[in-house]
Amino acid sequence: MSTSVAWEHELQSWLEPFLTHLHHPARRRMCPLYVAGLIGPGERKSLQPIAARLAPVGYDQLHHFVSVGPWDEAPLEAELLVQANRLVGGPEAVLVIDDTALPKKGTHSVGVGPQYAGAVGKKANCQVLVSLTLAKDEVPIPVALRLFLPDTWIKDPERLQRAGVPEALWTERSKPQIALAELQRVMQAGVSFRAVLVDAGYGISAPFRQALTALGLLWAVGTVRIQKVYPADVQMVASTTTRGRPRKTLVPDVEAVSAEAMLAKVSWRWVTWRRGTKGPLRARFAAVRVRVADGPAVQLRGHAAQHLPGEEVWLVGEHRSSGERKYYLSNLPPDTTLKQLTSLIKARWVCEQAHQQLKEELGLDHFEGRSWRGLHRHALLTLIAYLFLQHVRLRAATGGKKKSQRTTTATQLAGHPAHAA
Repeated sequence: MSTSVAWEHELQSWLEPFLTHLHHPARRRMCPLYVAGLIGPGERKSLQPIAARLAPVGYDQLHHFVSVGPWDEAPLEAELLVQANRLVGGPEAVLVIDDTALPKKGTHSVGVGPQYAGAVGKKANCQVLVSLTLAKDEVPIPVALRLFLPDTWIKDPERLQRAGVPEALWTERSKPQIALAELQRVMQAGVSFRAVLVDAGYGISAPFRQALTALGLLWAVGTVRIQKVYPADVQMVASTTTRGRPRKTLVPDVEAVSAEAMLAKVSWRWVTWRRGTKGPLRARFAAVRVRVADGPAVQLRGHAAQHLPGEEVWLVGEHRSSGERKYYLSNLPPDTTLKQLTSLIKARWVCEQAHQQLKEELGLDHFEGRSWRGLHRHALLTLIAYLFLQHVRLRAATGGKKKSQRTTTATQLAGHPAHAA
């Protein structure tokens, strides 16, 4: 049996738990074909090129399956969570929340508009998907992708209707709000992980951090150097104001300072968190216990909108050899070591590899349809394809030396030379 026939046969068998949720025979036939088209060879992974490579399957059949067919994605999304949890879930796993941009031309694709795109480091015409990735031992499995709708779309009901956006979503939702909704769905499905990791785009949101804590989760988030914090031993005392009525609200006995200023008082040391392909990955780190200034807003010492001390957490700083400086907050326990903090914080970057492979290997950003349903179905099928590839890779790894992360299973199965992820 050829390599191509072998993996396609295995894919058909592996997909059975997903196919049971597609009750129509035509959909049960189209799903494996579309996933195989995403995995297989070819520069473009949009509908027309996939259909051409899968002849005699027609474009109209695939288009109907992905963009029009009346099937429910929720059972397949739930099955994806079950299978991902089985593969990498557990007490050593982390859940990474991030977003990824899909560059687009024109104005008709759902959610498209001038937005920040990390891939180019500036604003670009693109769609932005909020992503959740389950990862363990540097093995990522993206488990959710949800489109963020910019204000220009939310304020245009006719545009939303044309793109088929469900009416329940015709209200403004920030990326952190979308992420929290998906996080709760993941938790309700029983997915197991140790902590949630996010970058500063989400971490600067006090309501987001507070929601993570309210869910009983451990977390490590990026923040900014100007984030105001108090010393961990800050005391709440009666106000000493001499004007007006005595205030009943207690106030902190010291002023909040920036994260940058707080860490300037702490000793720094070199930490190596893992060995990369070019040698040890290391930087200078410092950590101190603080209380974040994200409590109720009050007037303090003549200044309005000052925040009282909130949760006690770790404030962590990183000085990279390039001169770049980064800041983080984490609610890990007080006895956590600097090495443990660093290792957890750095585990977040595994999702960037997953995003790159979803695009370069599986065509996440190749979808040319304009509808909400079509985009989310295409994204879901790329997630299922990625999960299958990780299943194959991890199974192969148990039989011998672990394969390099820089050689993707997709290129191996497709019979092409691997390229860097």
